[in-house]
Amino acid sequence: MLPFLVASSGAAFAAALALILGGGASPAAVAHTAFAAGVMPLIFGAMLHFVPVLTRGRPAEARMQALPLGMLAAGVAAAAAFLLPEFFIAGIRLAVLAGLTFTLAMALWIVRRGRAALGAPHPGLYWYLAAVLCLALALAAVLAMEFLPAQRAALRLFHLHLNTLGFIGLTALGTLAVLLPTAAAQPDPDAAKRLRRDLPLAVAGVLLSAAGAALWRPLAYAGLLLLLLPGVSLGTAWVVRFPRQILRLHGAAPSLALALADLLLLLFASVLHAQQRLTGADAVVGFILAFLLPLVSGAVSQLLPLWLRPGVQTDWHRTARETLGRFAVLRGLTFVAAGGMAAFGWRPAVWLAAAGLAFFIMQVLRVAARR
Repeated sequence: MLPFLVASSGAAFAAALALILGGGASPAAVAHTAFAAGVMPLIFGAMLHFVPVLTRGRPAEARMQALPLGMLAAGVAAAAAFLLPEFFIAGIRLAVLAGLTFTLAMALWIVRRGRAALGAPHPGLYWYLAAVLCLALALAAVLAMEFLPAQRAALRLFHLHLNTLGFIGLTALGTLAVLLPTAAAQPDPDAAKRLRRDLPLAVAGVLLSAAGAALWRPLAYAGLLLLLLPGVSLGTAWVVRFPRQILRLHGAAPSLALALADLLLLLFASVLHAQQRLTGADAVVGFILAFLLPLVSGAVSQLLPLWLRPGVQTDWHRTARETLGRFAVLRGLTFVAAGGMAAFGWRPAVWLAAAGLAFFIMQVLRVAARR
């Protein structure tokens, strides 16, 4: 199921880039194709993989394994609603109700797994729980738009920030803290302590940013500052502990480090959006290209071999990771350059990202063919 989610997310990202280059789709259609149909189901699948590890428990039950597929269906319905105007109201209602149901089911499962953990669960579990609850709030905000039409614009901004900074951002920070040391083949003994300490700051930062964007801009600035602190703390720890691993040309570790750097840069750039120097549509495209693509490609480079062939790690897994991580920095810088130029309105730069994504898809297909 996880390799299928990798394939579906790649298809969704490719479709989102095609919509941008085609120029006929709305920014909301692009965003929902990349977020709802692309990264959201993949994150749910990754959580099903990581939560048992964080709680030292058994693998996810068969009924839970179907949850990411339900989220994929909800995400496709959301994207279709913005692409097909005649389907909009029914599609959005279906997507939100289904998505909220599956999201609450995931939150409940995480809580249950935490309570059943052998000993105290790893602090990363609570980052996942916070991320899922942010997604639930974001979906509830969409439901509220029907009952509070005068607040539609504010609720839309609240929804957008809880999705990008909350669901995706918290998931990314919580996962990167444990995934990069794994990719670097070197433990980080301070990771759990840092995650435990930084979670309240990150959650407060997300909520203030979302509320500030919707209601009062100074709150958003305070939230961005709080959200920067965990990211800077994590990046500083990596520079001190893994300098050689994150500066390599190849491998998952430099790609993951680049994704964190991109997230921090995008948080700084979001101030320009708040000051209306960047349009919302361009900022979303920049987020997709400069952060999501390096993040997903780096995580897939490390995890896909394990998902294709679970069990004892062999030379095949090492070779597969080498194939997926080849020229990771150049590929990632292509995404960053494209995202930076697109964020300032130069849409032809998306062709750069399309080339980088096509190169990575070829690497994935090469590994899959050798399975």
